[in-house]
Amino acid sequence: MNPTPTREAALARLAAFLPAAGRHYAETRNADNGPAPDGRGNVSQLSPWLHAGLIGEREVLAAVLSQHSPRAAEKFTAEVFWRIYFKGYLEQRPEIWDDYRTGRNAAIAALQNIAGLGAAHDQAIEGRTGIEAFDVWARELAETGYLHNHARMWFASIWIFTLKLDWRLGADFFLKHLMDADAASNTQSWRWVAGLHTKGKNYLARADNIARYTAGRVGGPLTADGLAEDAEPLCELHDYARRRLELPAPASAVDLARPFALLLHDEAAHHAPLALPAAPALVIGASRPEARSPGGAAALTCGFTQGALASGMAEAAAAYGCPAAEWRAGEPLVPLLADAGIERIALPYIPTGWTRDALWPDLAPLATEGRLVTLLGELDRATWPLARAGFFGVAKAIDGLLAELGIGASA
Repeated sequence: MNPTPTREAALARLAAFLPAAGRHYAETRNADNGPAPDGRGNVSQLSPWLHAGLIGEREVLAAVLSQHSPRAAEKFTAEVFWRIYFKGYLEQRPEIWDDYRTGRNAAIAALQNIAGLGAAHDQAIEGRTGIEAFDVWARELAETGYLHNHARMWFASIWIFTLKLDWRLGADFFLKHLMDADAASNTQSWRWVAGLHTKGKNYLARADNIARYTAGRVGGPLTADGLAEDAEPLCELHDYARRRLELPAPASAVDLARPFALLLHDEAAHHAPLALPAAPALVIGASRPEARSPGGAAALTCGFTQGALASGMAEAAAAYGCPAAEWRAGEPLVPLLADAGIERIALPYIPTGWTRDALWPDLAPLATEGRLVTLLGELDRATWPLARAGFFGVAKAIDGLLAELGIGASA
């Protein structure tokens, strides 16, 4: 997979996938057919563009439901809502992200201090464990910046329960290399496999399951000898209490009546999904992919992220007939605004995660001064409050949400 970091490429991929988004997807989505040219046709592969905000979940759902009935597209629709659910869940429990970072840093330090641990970790990330399937996926991730969703689950399970490595090191490995890694989806998916998200319920990879769903790969199914056949779920002493969501009010043309800057970032790199009620006088781009991990991010990940923002800035500046400027890491933001004679910023909501960690210290004073207008889409606004516990609360509301928001045939 080598996605071009543009909205045009995202829309082209969506159009190519649409015929398969219904029952074909439901029947074939679990198969990991490998990175051969046509190996991924059973899944959308839209996640890198979705993460970058070059395309939005709402328009993906609308496109799919314009060609398939809600029942035929039920599995794909649910996958899109899983993305939204995980973000809403983490927004209500940001301590999960804070504790992940603390635990990850401690686990990285332990690699230097505990005999044999560093070597075991290096063998895993370099694909030298001797478990064929795992090693193939480790190399595939490093080479392509992508893994099939089913392979991510198998990989995480083997990492935790067979190799007995700290799950936070595995999550960090994914963040460095996955072009599509959301802080929420990545962290919560690893926790789900470990038995921490749904407490007491872990996921164990099975060799026969891996062979069955990798049979379509070039060279045949992958083997996975020596996997843990029985393992207790991980546990933690801390219970993450849910916080009250404080979502921004919908932005209106009145809020943006005075000249303002639109700040695009790594998780909102294009103006089109934002549906701005007024035109900005300046477009600012802020890319911080290196904030994903203490070890930075892989070249493929950085390249896609920075390319997405560069294309988004150029297209926004052309669409609105205004200049664009880059806000580089370490530089103050206020002078950029002052030089343009602008006081206010329209800011696409930055969810809990590394992008927020990197940008918010400079943005917080502007928020305190009332100089930020935060943009949050209707789909997130309607869905996040339902992400109070397990996914079931969101799943049972999907039809109603689609109808309420006028998305697809169920409207």
